[in-house]
Amino acid sequence: MSGFVYVVDDDAAFRAAIERRLKKAGYEVATYSSAQHLLDQLPNETELGCILLDVRIPGLSGPQLQERLNELGSTLPIIFLTGHPDIPTTVRTIRAGAHDFLTKPVTSDDLLSAIEKAFARHQISRDMHGKLDDIRARIATLTPRERQVFELVIRGKHNKQIANALGCTERTIKAHRHRVMQKMQVRSLAELVSLAERVGVLRGTSDSRERL
Repeated sequence: MSGFVYVVDDDAAFRAAIERRLKKAGYEVATYSSAQHLLDQLPNETELGCILLDVRIPGLSGPQLQERLNELGSTLPIIFLTGHPDIPTTVRTIRAGAHDFLTKPVTSDDLLSAIEKAFARHQISRDMHGKLDDIRARIATLTPRERQVFELVIRGKHNKQIANALGCTERTIKAHRHRVMQKMQVRSLAELVSLAERVGVLRGTSDSRERL
């Protein structure tokens, strides 16, 4: 699986060596001497990729960069590399979403295996985000009144209750509800609720995290 590998390490010799190794394996490679360098030139996440990140780098550390990227909504899997492994750091970075944690010197087999698995993870993440964007696009087509009906329907309100809440007839609500189902491309209430839950519309009544 081809893709981009973004290497963040303050050791110039290591960066050069890892770049040669990865290019020989068929990957596109970009290298950064510091965490800030990568933040100043953020990777293009529309391309399949992952980040190889040293734990101990001057300035912003590897785990601190991971935290910053999480705040920015990055979906690129992170593979940590370190010459000085310690359990607390490993646990902290993995719990924060790191894909893997490798100890230098790392064998080519272990490194390439970790990268391929990271790429597979990134592909899944991109597919999920694409589906979520599609759901949001459907919701955006709803008129203001249809959006009101949509939000009441997914919370289990009946047509009569919605009509009373919005000050109109049940017949009107049925018409709005029918258009909502058409625009959202669903055939059942269960499907409609599922889509709403995935993009966090059901805040306060269910887990608002986006999921598939």
